[in-house]
Amino acid sequence: MTMKTGPTMAEIAQEAGVAISTVSKVLNGHTDVAAKTRETIERLMSERGYQRPRAAKNGRRRRNDLVDLVINELDSVWGLSILTGVEEVVEEAGLALVVSAVHNRQSLTRRWVESLLARGSEGAILVLSELAERQHEDLTRRNLPFVIVDAVNQPPPGTPAIGATNFAGGYSAAEHLAALGHRRIAAIGGHEQFQCTRARIAGFRAALESAGLPVDRRLIRYGNFHHDGGLHAAQALLELPDPPTAIFAGSDQQATGVYEAVRRAGLTIPGDISVVGFDDLNFAQWTAPPLTTIRQPLHEMGVVAARTLLRIVNGERLESTRIELATDLVVRESTAPPRAA
Repeated sequence: MTMKTGPTMAEIAQEAGVAISTVSKVLNGHTDVAAKTRETIERLMSERGYQRPRAAKNGRRRRNDLVDLVINELDSVWGLSILTGVEEVVEEAGLALVVSAVHNRQSLTRRWVESLLARGSEGAILVLSELAERQHEDLTRRNLPFVIVDAVNQPPPGTPAIGATNFAGGYSAAEHLAALGHRRIAAIGGHEQFQCTRARIAGFRAALESAGLPVDRRLIRYGNFHHDGGLHAAQALLELPDPPTAIFAGSDQQATGVYEAVRRAGLTIPGDISVVGFDDLNFAQWTAPPLTTIRQPLHEMGVVAARTLLRIVNGERLESTRIELATDLVVRESTAPPRAA
């Protein structure tokens, strides 16, 4: 059994009747806290044996109240949804957020790590990033806290990582289509090497097998999570001698590509082809027809990632380093039973 060595910052805040950000300000010597409140917080920390965060092994101490966010695809609705969640928590904690947009996985280099250390960041949130072993070692050796969101590859053991139940989401999509009576169901994943893609396709296949349907490899394609990836893959599927009657797209953006492929083929949704997306981005309800999709809690993922990072920064023990938030099926008008032969 793990022994608790002292209260958390959240518990001190609750007992003092203040926000966690107020306790954080007292810990960091901010002057914008009332003298009486400061005295109460410091007394509670002393009486309860609160352990202040340890200095880094390299002597780096908190200098700037900054948190870094490095993210792929900042220009997408997907990325902005996570960003707003992170911002919400960071702002509440009285910290500032530095956002770095990278456009390929190789951009997360040692130079970026050095820049982060130079500006005295408290820690980093890495979104949809492939963390190489060397980069992981760099961050760990410098004692720089970090959390990964929706990791591309499997993070090393003990690495704090936030994600969604991708397997369950893929399962729900295929289960829904099978329950409507579809028998030839296709899937268009994102990047084939991505961990989330593999999990969604694995869930999709499991649902087909559970429904007693064959898994036709010709009906499983891969794209890039964007409109063009969905368009090209769907066009190839619709050109098959025996095309599918339903398509599960690995993202809502890919689903818009499927819509375009169906339109170009002179077919209709859901009359000829049912379509399910993944993410439930804000435009999904406004497509024509409104898109049935798997809701991925992107905003909540950003919130949990930021809260997790701040807990690490403040020396709190994590109950678990891996957190998966639940996905949900959102049924709209892009799915229906297949047209009778």
